[in-house]
Amino acid sequence: MTQGYPANYHTHTPRCRHAVGNEEEYIAFALERGLRILGFSDHTPYIFPDGYYSSFRMRPEEAEGYFETVRGLRDKYRGQLEIYAGLEAEYYPRHFGALLDFLRRFEPDYMILGQHCINDEYDGVYSGDPTDDERVLCRYVDQLIEAYETGCFTYSAHPDLIHYTGPEAIYEKHMLRLCESAKRENMPLEINMLGISARRNYPDERFWRIAAGVGCEAVIGSDAHKPSAVAAPAALAKAEELAMRCGIHVLETVELKKPV
Repeated sequence: MTQGYPANYHTHTPRCRHAVGNEEEYIAFALERGLRILGFSDHTPYIFPDGYYSSFRMRPEEAEGYFETVRGLRDKYRGQLEIYAGLEAEYYPRHFGALLDFLRRFEPDYMILGQHCINDEYDGVYSGDPTDDERVLCRYVDQLIEAYETGCFTYSAHPDLIHYTGPEAIYEKHMLRLCESAKRENMPLEINMLGISARRNYPDERFWRIAAGVGCEAVIGSDAHKPSAVAAPAALAKAEELAMRCGIHVLETVELKKPV
């Protein structure tokens, strides 16, 4: 970003219930740190059965205000910063069609894939929980591959979120499948700066060496849940160092795909 990466497409708002700061505070840091493009991609509403409400995403009734706010700021800062109104979404096969139907009226500029749960949110497992079960790893990878093939996603956020602790050869086998699919579908893979700053299990260097070997392309994403995390210099430098160590090409900007 400040080191030649002019864009960040992974920015949240308080509507997701675990981010702080208003949109203009995020914009202020983007401008201060020399960004030309800022994409807001808050956790999408999802339409679940039986009145289930998620605890970590905006609610359906908040979507209209979200898009109105971001697009109003796009007009306000025109000429200073390109601002886009996107979303971060999981791929839940049983409910994905209903999600797309819901989003049509808002016409999001793009959607990034962040597969936080395997199978589903309310009857599945969190992707970042440690596991040595190959079936969990396999399902995670299968779900990402299915998502890539929909053509709805601009890029894959923190694809290495899965916290597999079993044999190295099994990890490599399934992550190779994932990376080969990403390459086939021209799906950029995100080196996630929140994972770096929060010292999570990702970014996982094993994954990035596989991705580089396959010829995938990367994008660096702030995954900002507070304004100061937008293009944060320390995390950005570590993301760049990881990319250089692993030999993966990092895109400065990405081509946005409209999901609907």
